[in-house]
Amino acid sequence: MVVICPKCRTKLKISDEKISPDGSRFRCPRCSSVLLVKKPQKKATEINKNLVMVAHSDEAVAEKAAKLLRAERYDVITVRDGIEAMVTALNRLPFIAIIDVALPKIYGFEVCRRLKGRPETEEIGVILVPSVYDKSKYKRPPSTLYGADDYIEEDEIEENLIRKINNLKKEKPTAEEQVSSPMTEKTESPSATKPLSDEGIERARRFIRTVLSDIFIYNPERVNEAIGSGTFREVFKSQLTEGFKLYQMRIAQEVRDKGDFFQEEVEEFIERKKKELEG
Repeated sequence: MVVICPKCRTKLKISDEKISPDGSRFRCPRCSSVLLVKKPQKKATEINKNLVMVAHSDEAVAEKAAKLLRAERYDVITVRDGIEAMVTALNRLPFIAIIDVALPKIYGFEVCRRLKGRPETEEIGVILVPSVYDKSKYKRPPSTLYGADDYIEEDEIEENLIRKINNLKKEKPTAEEQVSSPMTEKTESPSATKPLSDEGIERARRFIRTVLSDIFIYNPERVNEAIGSGTFREVFKSQLTEGFKLYQMRIAQEVRDKGDFFQEEVEEFIERKKKELEG
């Protein structure tokens, strides 16, 4: 099979025999990026009633959820960003998708909205994971679930995840869904295509996305109004200031010195929401 390095666009020809069932890592000979290459999966044609997708950019959280699910004899796929979540959901049609709202590439609540808006994936049960960065601040449920069937806080996963999934499994209808317009399948994990030295930067960016997703998931209408009027930074100045202080406390100085990641992520968030509102 031929794999294209997403960083330098070099084509790598890899023999199928060298790829393990769980995927194998290869280093790009040109830019040294590490790629996780998996064999292409056959597209599903109906909802798999025993398959669960866990979409979370924090590997420890994803593995914790996956371990619980496998103990209950569920088949589990873990993905690390929003693009991979969309591709996997469209091609594998899991019965349940557990989605972190702060996913990179495409925010988790946007992944949920898109899945629920497509006929081939609207029957997938979605459980959102709000990534509250200050547990003492929010003691109420999100004001909207963006079409999701339920939500669960990270610190409740061990206690309540299986119960929530089993409840959804009882409630969901058994109608068969056909895949009518699948997205192009990718063979490498986007999160694994970056050099390993970028892990600190990705951790920093994820923390910022967590701050922004929390602001949005608890204040969606106010955020949209502020972005539409160009006053997002002013309206949410106190929340952004609080988030920036926590960012300085939790992200090492040597990582922060590599770029103004906080402002970059805020600007990207604003531009993305502008396009959504205009569209």
